[in-house]
Amino acid sequence: MIDRRWRDSVERGLEPVGRALVRIGISADALTVFGLFAAIVTALLIANGNLLLAVFGLIATGIPDILDGSVARQSGTASERGAFFDSVFDRIADAVILGGVAWHLSSQGSQLPILVFAVLALTMLVSYERAKAEALGLSARGGIMERLERFVLLGIGLALDVLVPVLWIMLVLTAITAVHRFVMVWRQATPDSGRRLSRPSRSIRARRARRVSRVSS
Repeated sequence: MIDRRWRDSVERGLEPVGRALVRIGISADALTVFGLFAAIVTALLIANGNLLLAVFGLIATGIPDILDGSVARQSGTASERGAFFDSVFDRIADAVILGGVAWHLSSQGSQLPILVFAVLALTMLVSYERAKAEALGLSARGGIMERLERFVLLGIGLALDVLVPVLWIMLVLTAITAVHRFVMVWRQATPDSGRRLSRPSRSIRARRARRVSRVSS
């Protein structure tokens, strides 16, 4: 929700930073890898109980996700391969960070890691719904609990040491987002869409052509 409303404005404001990174030879893929490295460090900090330091690690994980698109555009390297690479590494980073949370909470109660894994499962479901919808030529963007919202809530939980209440909030809001996306796709789809599944490549090719033309222009 926050991401959808403000990301374009934030990225435009960061264009000078993107140009500076391109000038010193930093690629979008390098930023993606750095984001995963920061996520691993964040997970280790959380697992060891260094929650305040982990907040800064969480910020370091999120910043590359904002900058990599700008760097890709400024360097003319935006591509489907880069988008795929970024998306996969984002999912790995999410899993690693929540794994660190589960490890930390395992010392407080044997059942608490189950809550973390429930949040992780719903998080992956939300991502899958969007990916599958786009593969079918449909849209499943939006919702009240996207990646930025998860980072903000988790950061609050770490800073105030209230992880368990925050995780329950994340669980409920992520479940609502999953239902929202399911209904969104269900309404877009039509009963005869099965007949068109042999020809989805037409819309997919059209979207790819538009992306390639934007990159080459």
